[in-house]
Amino acid sequence: MVGIPRYLWTAQRRPELAGHLHGISGRKFARAAAKNFILLQLLFLGLFSYIFGALFQQGERTHNMTIGFVDYDGGAIGAAVRHAYGTLQSDTFPTLDERSPSDFPDPSSLESVVCSTGYWATLYIHPNASLALASALASPSPSPASTYNPNKTLTFIWNQARYPPIVDALIASNLALLSQTAQTTYTSNLTALPPTTASLPLLASPWTLSSINIRPTTQGSRAIYNTVAIILIMMQEFFYLGVINSLHQAFSVYTKLRPSRIILFRAANSLAYCLVGSLCVAGAIWAFRNGWDVGAREFGLSWMVLWLFAHVNFQTLDVFSVWLPMGYVPMALVAWVVLNVTSVIVPFELSAAWYRIGYAMPAHEAYQVLTGIWSGGGCGSSQLRYALPVLFAWEVVASVLAVMGVYRRVHFAGLAEEEVKKQFGERVEAAMEFQRRREGEIRREEREEVGVGMDKDGTDGETTKAEEAEEREAVDVDVERRGSTVQRCRDEERVRRELVEEIEKEDELILQETRRGSRARPNFGPTFGLPFGEDGDERDS
Repeated sequence: MVGIPRYLWTAQRRPELAGHLHGISGRKFARAAAKNFILLQLLFLGLFSYIFGALFQQGERTHNMTIGFVDYDGGAIGAAVRHAYGTLQSDTFPTLDERSPSDFPDPSSLESVVCSTGYWATLYIHPNASLALASALASPSPSPASTYNPNKTLTFIWNQARYPPIVDALIASNLALLSQTAQTTYTSNLTALPPTTASLPLLASPWTLSSINIRPTTQGSRAIYNTVAIILIMMQEFFYLGVINSLHQAFSVYTKLRPSRIILFRAANSLAYCLVGSLCVAGAIWAFRNGWDVGAREFGLSWMVLWLFAHVNFQTLDVFSVWLPMGYVPMALVAWVVLNVTSVIVPFELSAAWYRIGYAMPAHEAYQVLTGIWSGGGCGSSQLRYALPVLFAWEVVASVLAVMGVYRRVHFAGLAEEEVKKQFGERVEAAMEFQRRREGEIRREEREEVGVGMDKDGTDGETTKAEEAEEREAVDVDVERRGSTVQRCRDEERVRRELVEEIEKEDELILQETRRGSRARPNFGPTFGLPFGEDGDERDS
């Protein structure tokens, strides 16, 4: 069949067994399929519910995001801001936490509290701002702005590198709304003041909300730093783990090397792979940073954090693959990815309180450290107190379990090799037994043909060695004289079929024993086909 793949028509030759699937009843097959169907559906229903629950009613929890407010002026502008906040205050608006100027003697201290994540932002009124604005409004000068700077009235400090899409929508936008509402309140209280030509522009816009952004982060790729990038890093480690396991099996490493050498090899290989992989991730972030003001120092630190995070995932997935049944490893991978991504997809302030279990996830801690690095200076130092210990705790625990897993693999690999040798011996013994039976049958048939060897009761007569030799020679001559090529071919084909049947029976017995002991046997982790085999040449698919 020219042009048609062979497997499309050869597969049609397979017979169908009514009510059975290769010896397995359809009822058992349906029961097993239903159990796995339900298990996977429940798993993904739980994961979807978990990640959607983290985003559920996100807007109504905006009030959990606090903004520090300090009035260094103590005048009408501060009163207008308070009145405006009272008007806007709701569950969908950030909480304004007013603090005394004595708590923060100067604006630089406000920047440090934002940098340490004490507040999502801080808003302050400049000293003497109300007096300067009132003087400008009352001045007959045609250019009151020459003595009054509207940009030095109301200022907020924030860090755009910390969850950029969130702070853009919930912090910067809402503070701009607060400023506009406060302007309306302020001008409405100036009805007794006769407007002049010079004061009309100030009445329309008494001040401009100024922004001190610790780390402007406006590049488009910022939206995936805490989502797709995290997922890709985890998948990168999972697939290479499959390659490592495939190499170990292809080269029979577990039965040829000592566990200590295997541990050193896996550690060196995983560290090198994660080092290069994290370099590629950091390089991709920097290549598409699009004017983001981060330099070589931030690049190096980000590389190191990503390296640690990648290796934590490699070791953790290795633990899953060796200590969990193989059927549950893909489920564990999916659950691990969803739990980690959910821990960084939105701030904990916007999720239900119990989602703070995400503090234990390495992705959350790695992102907190990265945010502090990208913010520059000492920003995020408060998070380092718990973020780095959590990451290193994962690294230590996962590494210890992975080392124990190597010893476990070596132990069961030795048992598996012994089992293979035993099975091979059983197959050889079955073939030899068949050959012995066949030779006996041929000998009896030959004796019957020449009229020698079988008694009436079916037992062999006793013969001497000389008689047996003469008998065999006579049989050989007789077979050569009477045998035909076609008949011999038919006999050989029948013998081959019978031999195959014997071996298949033995294989079925071995398979049944394997199934009975499969639950007690460990797996060696996920494996994938190697693009390059033992000879170093690329393999055909």
